[in-house]
Amino acid sequence: MIGISPAIANRLWLLSALPEELRFRRALRHVSGCQWGVLKEILARNIASDFGRRHRFDSIGSVADFRGRVPLSDYEDYRQAVEGIAAGGRGVLTAAPVTLLEPTGGSTAAAKLIPYGAPLRAEFQRAIAPWIVDLYRRHPALLRGRSYWSISPAAREEARTAGGLPVGFEDDTAYLGRGERLLARQLLAVPSAVSRAGTMESFWYLTLLFLLRASDLSLISVWNPTFLLILAGRLDRHREALVEDIAAGTLSPPDPLDASLAGELRALTPPDPARAARVEEAFRASSDPGERHLLLWPRLSVVSCWTDAHAGTFLPALRRVFPRVAIEGKGLLATEGVVSIPVGPGGAPLPALRSHFFEFLPEGGREPRLLHELSAGEVYSVVLTTGGGLYRYRLRDRVEVTGHLGEAPLLRFVGKEEGIVDRFGEKLGEAHVRSALAAALQGEALEAAFTMVAFEEGESAYALFIEAAAPEETLRRVGASLEEGLRGNFHYRYCRDLGQLGPLRVFPIQGEGMSDFLAACQARGQRPGEVKPVALHGTPGWSRVFAGRFLGPESRV
Repeated sequence: MIGISPAIANRLWLLSALPEELRFRRALRHVSGCQWGVLKEILARNIASDFGRRHRFDSIGSVADFRGRVPLSDYEDYRQAVEGIAAGGRGVLTAAPVTLLEPTGGSTAAAKLIPYGAPLRAEFQRAIAPWIVDLYRRHPALLRGRSYWSISPAAREEARTAGGLPVGFEDDTAYLGRGERLLARQLLAVPSAVSRAGTMESFWYLTLLFLLRASDLSLISVWNPTFLLILAGRLDRHREALVEDIAAGTLSPPDPLDASLAGELRALTPPDPARAARVEEAFRASSDPGERHLLLWPRLSVVSCWTDAHAGTFLPALRRVFPRVAIEGKGLLATEGVVSIPVGPGGAPLPALRSHFFEFLPEGGREPRLLHELSAGEVYSVVLTTGGGLYRYRLRDRVEVTGHLGEAPLLRFVGKEEGIVDRFGEKLGEAHVRSALAAALQGEALEAAFTMVAFEEGESAYALFIEAAAPEETLRRVGASLEEGLRGNFHYRYCRDLGQLGPLRVFPIQGEGMSDFLAACQARGQRPGEVKPVALHGTPGWSRVFAGRFLGPESRV
């Protein structure tokens, strides 16, 4: 594989993914039969596991049997089993060996370890293969270039459990099969070793260094759009050092690197004065980020990232920074499993029906529905059964059915089920806050680089943390409009009227709000790649994280 060109590697990957893509397309015509087949395969494979014996998997003959034997579950139902796996236990949740534990915590904290073995990796590959084929078909220019796949900086040394299991993936290619992973790594513009940079600033610097060296960059795949906006915003900060490093083949990150890492990266960065000259020319040609990025990466065709729920508010900024580049949604992929992949008409999200067995809880507490039983316009919470040992697992992600392709529903992510903050009975929800915030900003024709609402204990009130180039008076009006929108929630209005909650405060952020938010989440144990932008955060204390101050008492509304 050494020395293989991007054009050949991309075509080999496309060819390797075609058989699974064909199976996926056929399954779309027989959704119910496919799903029962997936469930039977998972159950049969795990009959000999502790969980399978306890729930008598060997005698389950229907979906109704399965539902009767196995109750709906949350992560806490698996915590003791995962702790046993981490200590070296075998055959606990699955008969297949667990090879890795992947940490995840959703939007607020890192508290869960998800077991990974060969069956779960294969289920991910069943979803990724159709996505890759569809992506190449709709954007054939991708076949000619290299890619940047999201890498999470390591905030810790390489970790292993007491039983010797590794904790955490290096990069997104770890979700792929072995052959596909080898091909993908031939296409990486940024090596996964960059994750060991040690500090965030050095991580940003080294990522930019390798990206700038990649004149043939054609695809950027990240999770959070703000991750990419922060990265792009670092270009001006390190401009001179980056150009000098490209020309000389040196490494000058803001903080010293481990000697072994420095040696590994130097071998990948030979002097390239011609590329350095082109990079410098692009910087001189325009101060506009969008125009400059077109010159730096003329082959860049697609940016793949979250586009639904609150992440969608950052898309206008992303489109300005990467003009004439297709911004494509990822569907809904969690550490625990894949729910949807963007392979429908125009990249619409279809369920990963060959990967896991799905159930959906309608709003209002009614009985779970199966994939082929979902109704257009309805919102459901996702329940997964996977080959990784999660059975009838409540993912707590909510999806809306936006239509159908045959029997298969199109699923749009609308937010987390637990996106409720309730200090005094106010029951503020993520979707409501997001809508009220959008209306407040639109009313002032104001675009903000970062916004978030959170409770502030010292103020006994909710606060709007906002990074925007606007006068204080404009920000006060945004706050007043947001407060009015929040009062549309009966419970919030009642708490305000009782005096349990003070009026909304406004906190203009001085500096980079998303960067500070990302650093704070990382300090709490989250990886930057899994931190989701949220309109409403459940954890207080953000006035101690962001630079700035609350507007004066006259800002109260």
